[in-house]
Amino acid sequence: MRLSARWLLPALPLAFLALMLVAPVLRLLAEGWTAADEGWSWWAVWQDDHLRWRVWWSFAQAAITCVAALLLGLPVAWVLARLEFTGRRLVLRLLMLPFVVPTLVAALGVLALWGPRGWLGAPLAEAGWSLEDTPWLLLYGNLFFNLCLVVRAGVDALEQVSAPRVAAARTLGATPWRAFWRVEWPAVAPWMASALCLVFLYCFSGFGLALLLGGQRYATVEVEIYTLVAHDLALAQAGVLAVWMLLLTGVVALAYAWMEKRLAAPGRVTPVLRQRPRGAGQWAAVAGALAVLLLVCGAPLLAIVARAAHAVLWGQGAAVWQQPETLAALWNTLRFSIMALALATLLGLVHALAVRGMDALGLVPGAGAGLALLWRAAAFLPFVVSPVTVAFGLLLVYPQWTASLGLLVGAYALLAYPFVAKSLTAALDSLPASYAQAAATLGARPWRVFWRVTLPLVSTALRRGMAFAAATALGEFAVSLFLSRPEWTTLTTLIYQHLGRPGAANLDAALVLACGLMLLALLAFTGIEGRSTDNERHA
Repeated sequence: MRLSARWLLPALPLAFLALMLVAPVLRLLAEGWTAADEGWSWWAVWQDDHLRWRVWWSFAQAAITCVAALLLGLPVAWVLARLEFTGRRLVLRLLMLPFVVPTLVAALGVLALWGPRGWLGAPLAEAGWSLEDTPWLLLYGNLFFNLCLVVRAGVDALEQVSAPRVAAARTLGATPWRAFWRVEWPAVAPWMASALCLVFLYCFSGFGLALLLGGQRYATVEVEIYTLVAHDLALAQAGVLAVWMLLLTGVVALAYAWMEKRLAAPGRVTPVLRQRPRGAGQWAAVAGALAVLLLVCGAPLLAIVARAAHAVLWGQGAAVWQQPETLAALWNTLRFSIMALALATLLGLVHALAVRGMDALGLVPGAGAGLALLWRAAAFLPFVVSPVTVAFGLLLVYPQWTASLGLLVGAYALLAYPFVAKSLTAALDSLPASYAQAAATLGARPWRVFWRVTLPLVSTALRRGMAFAAATALGEFAVSLFLSRPEWTTLTTLIYQHLGRPGAANLDAALVLACGLMLLALLAFTGIEGRSTDNERHA
C-alpha cells in the first residue's frame, strides 16, 4: 500500500505537465512534420543563414552571460562569504532583488539607464557611442538579471568549504590564492556549474529582454518564433525551430538536475569564519564588490525609479493610475497571480514529495535514483520550453479553450511551480531521514509525520519557493500577451502597449507602471518569504 501511494503521488504534477507542456510540444512537433511534408525540412534551421544566425546568437549571448557572471560573481561571492562588514546582511537580503523584478521592468530599467534616451545612454549617443542596435544592451540586461544567482550560489558554496582543510593548506605554506585554487575552488566548482546551467537556460529561453533590448539584428530564437507565428503565420516553421531548441536545451536541464542532486547530499562541514577586513586591500575588495553589485544590479532599478519619480513630479505620470484600464489591469494581475500561486504551490509540494519517495525506493539497486533524477529534471521542463512556445502550443492543442481563464491560470502556474518544487526538493534532500523515522516509530501515521515534522522543518523553503513563484506570476509577459482576452489586460501587457504608442507621455506612463509593478512584486516576495537567516540557502 505504501509503495502504491509512492507511485500515485506524482500523478497530479505528471498529468498537469502532460496536458500543459508535453501536449503543446507534441503539437508543435506535428506542425514540424507538416512543414517537412511541404518541403521545409528539419535541417532547414541549419541551412538558412538567417535562422542559423538566430540560433548561434542565442547560444552565444547565453554563454557570454555565463562567463561574465562567473568572472564578476565569484569575487563578489568570496567577499560576502569571507569578510564581515557593516551592511553585509542587508546586501545578502537585497541580493535577489533583480531576480524577482519582472522581466519587462528589468528591460525598461536597462533602457532608462543605457538606452538612447537613458541617463548614460543619451550622453554616449551624443558623443557618437550609441549602444542602440548593438548586443551590449541585451548582454547587460542578462547580466543584471542573473548575476545575483551566481553570487548567491558562490556564497552558499564557500560556506560549505572545510575550514580545517583551508587552515592546513595555509599552515603548509600555501598563499591565499593557492589555497583558494587548490582547496576552495574544487569545492565551489560544482555549485557554480549548477548556477551557470540555470543562467544559461534563463538567457536562452528568455523573451521579454530579447524583445525589447535585442533589436532586429540581435533578437534571439524566442523572438524569431514569436515573429514567425504572430507576423508571418508560419506555424510549421516555428514548430520545427521550437523543437530544435527544446532538444538542445534539454541536455542542459538534465545536467542541472543531476548536479542539484549531488549538491543536495547532506553533509556537515566546519565553515570558514568570516573576519573583519584587514588592510587597504581587503577594504578595497569590499568596495569593489559593492560597486559591481551597484553598477550591474542596482543602477537600472535606481534609473527606473528616478525616471518614474520625474514623470510623477514634473509630468502627468501619476494620472495613469487613475485610468480605468490601469485599475482593471491591476485587478487582473492580482487575481491571476493569486490563483496561479495556489495551484503552483500544490503542484510543487506534490512534486517534491514524489522525488523524496522515489529516492526511497529500494526494489532494484539504482532504480529509485534513476527515477528521481528524471523526475527532478521534469520540474525544470518549464524552464527549457519557453513561455512563447508553451503559449502557441496551447493555442494549437486547445483552440476551443482559447482565452479561457483556466488555460491562462494553468499556464501561469506551469511557469511558477518549478520554483516551489526546486526549493522544497532541496530542503527535503537535506532533511535527515531519522526525524521522520523517529516519529513513525512513535506511532505517527505518514500524513501526521508530514504535517507535524516534515512541513515545519521545510516551511522556510516552502515560503521561499512561493515567493519566487508569486514574483514570476506577477511579472509574466509572454503568456499574458498571447492567451488573454482584451479585457484581461495585465500590468505587463499594458506597459507593452504604452511602449508601442508614440509620444513621451506614453513612455512616462510605461515607466510609472513598471515602477509600480516592481514594487508590487517586491511586496509579494518579501511578504511571502518573511524573515530569513543569514545562513539560509536561497533558491
